Order: sequence, then structure tokens, then C-alpha cells
Amino acid sequence: MKAQLEHYIRYLQDERGLSKNSVASYERDLHSCYLYCEENGIGAWESVQRQHLASYMHRLKEKGLKAATISRRVVAVRAFFHHLLLNGKILRDPSLYLESPKLEKRAPQVLSVDVTTALLDSPKTDNASGKRDKAMLELLYATGIRVSEMVALNIEHVHLQLGYIQCTGSGLKERVIPYGSHADAAIRSYLAEGGRDALLTGRDDGTALFLNHLGTRMTRQGFWKMVKKYGKEAQIEEQITPHTLRHSVASHLLEGGADVRTVQELLGHADIATTLKYSQSAKNRLKDVYQGAHPRA
Repeated sequence: MKAQLEHYIRYLQDERGLSKNSVASYERDLHSCYLYCEENGIGAWESVQRQHLASYMHRLKEKGLKAATISRRVVAVRAFFHHLLLNGKILRDPSLYLESPKLEKRAPQVLSVDVTTALLDSPKTDNASGKRDKAMLELLYATGIRVSEMVALNIEHVHLQLGYIQCTGSGLKERVIPYGSHADAAIRSYLAEGGRDALLTGRDDGTALFLNHLGTRMTRQGFWKMVKKYGKEAQIEEQITPHTLRHSVASHLLEGGADVRTVQELLGHADIATTLKYSQSAKNRLKDVYQGAHPRA
């Protein structure tokens, strides 16, 4: 059982081209299912029955796991058994009618334009780390790329003369994304004397665009801490995560009249339903503005 599970994880990484974080998530979720089977004397995946999986999901609920976590595990289990069926390892798929728990629909957290501006203006650009932080924040807001995509950027992925970046997202899909004048100025300042070169200090291979204080590639965790720091300095009351900026980009574009399909392509959403969530958020914000501004609202 474990060998087949490990083979599937390698398949996700090498053939499907999923990000490290996605692969790690699948591995954790499926390992949990594997341990449950082992504890209950199930020695082969072909021996797993529908009732076993239903019992496993019920166990997760009893442990107090959130509906979103259980739903994610259902997705992982379904994908795994579907893979086993396609490759002839099992004769029937026991996860076929496995139900996901109902999720509470929440609108994505979105910052206002004023709050976003306050965050982007927080870094002091009189030193190398400040120039880097400013460039990262401006680029993230200008393009809406994922943090994992941004920290993976190399210098050759930024085309200063044309004003766009090449970004590789989930499934190894490449996107060409334009950015505006604010991001352009911040990136040029970071790449000029006293910026990236001051962080490099001869310890990196010279390819990574954004470096940490060790001269190596910036990490997602490092950027998360940086966003939290500047949110506090800007006295922003909302809980800010790097993904909040991505949510805000989508919402602000749709509020400004951007086409939903264009926003979908820009952000790399596989399903347009994901983009439409921000459309509803934009409509709600428009309604709030109307209610507060119209004399007969």
C-alpha cells in the first residue's frame, strides 16, 4: 500500500507538475487515510470498501477537523483512487460516491484601495531590504501572482523593457503577466545599486530575483512575516496574509471594470467559478458605496 502511495506522490510531482506545497498537502492527507486503513487491518487498496472511507471521514469529523479540511481530504482520496483505477491497480473505485461536507460560503477577505496603498507605502526604501520589500509588495499587487510563484521568479523572468513577467504556476502552466509603473519603479530601484546586489554578497547562484538577508532565495514564510510586519506598522486592523493581496487584486480589477475571463487568466484560476467569487465581492462593495452615498438609497 505504501509503495503505491509513494508512486502516486512522485506522479503528482514529476508528471502533473504540482507545486511543492500541493504535493505535500496530498501526501499528508493520503498518509492519514493510509494509517486509518492500517489500524483497521486493511492490507491493500483494492480491499478498501466505500463504508471504510465513510467511516474514515466520520472519524475525522469526530476529531473536530474543520469541514474545509475534511473536504480537502475527500478530494485527495478521490483523486488517488481514480488514479489507481485508471492504472489497473483496483477494479472499482470505492470513493466514487464519497460525499464532501457542506462548506460555509465566505466572501474572500479584500482590502480597500486605501488600505492596500497604506500597506504598499510602508517599506522604507533607504536600504536593500526595504527596496526588496517594496518591490515584492508592488509586484504582488500589480500582477496578482501567488506568493509561491513570486519567490520562484528568477531575474530572467522579469522583462523590464516590455513591462511583464513570466510566471510558472500550478501544473507547470506558464503565464505572461504585465505590471504597471509603480511596480516597474520599485523593481528597478531594487535591481539598481544598493538593492539586490547588497543582499547577494556572493552567496547565491545569482539566479533568484528576491533574496533574503542570507543572500539566498526568499521563502514564502519570510514573505509572510514581512507582510505581517508592514501591516502592523501601517496600523491596519484587518488580518492580512499574502493571499489577501491576491484577493484584493482580483476584486479591485473587477470593480474597475475588468472582464472576468481576463482576470481568470491573469490570476491563473483553473475554474472561472473561483474568479466569480470576487465578482460577487465587487457587487457587494458597490452596493455598500451606493447605500452610503446616494441621498435616496
